[in-house]
Amino acid sequence: MIKKQNDLGEKLKLIREQHKLTVEQLAERSQCSTVLIERLEAGALIPSLTPLLKIARGLGVRLGTFLDDSPHAGPSLVRQGQADQVLRFSGNADAEKASVLDFHSLAAGKSDRHMEPFLIEVHPPQSHDIKLSGHEGEEFLYVLKGGIEILYGKEVYQLNVGDSLYYDSVVPHAVHAMNNQDALILAVVYSPA
Repeated sequence: MIKKQNDLGEKLKLIREQHKLTVEQLAERSQCSTVLIERLEAGALIPSLTPLLKIARGLGVRLGTFLDDSPHAGPSLVRQGQADQVLRFSGNADAEKASVLDFHSLAAGKSDRHMEPFLIEVHPPQSHDIKLSGHEGEEFLYVLKGGIEILYGKEVYQLNVGDSLYYDSVVPHAVHAMNNQDALILAVVYSPA
């Protein structure tokens, strides 16, 4: 897959300014700190999925809006090898450095969608201090390559090629690659508006 620069910060700032919101107003709406939003907009922080979902909700947009360049009403076709828009997330709620999840959108541009389908490159954790986080919605994960471990509340699920897991994402969770090797998964995330 082609890797592009992660321009999440620029997109976030543009959307915030289009909604005529200050950083402080967005922080209040999203229940995130102003420091977090400022660091995201500056590109100084790789977010975990949880605060980004809160920010999307605070802006009244879908998570995928941070990837969309020109939304359209028809179907969204992504040919093999063309899921090149990358949104990088930390698999750790407090991580500030190396990403362990590279999201490749499979529906960028599709307006009014209710699901967010992604191919996700899952990398081994950068530390053993893995923090769980939850958010409203549901997630479906299907392993295409390698193996992943999902910490879900007090449970641990190990999935290999061909395995899948569907869960309520309000339960604190974390996903990382196993055996110190990269993995590739298909993920569908649903977050209510």
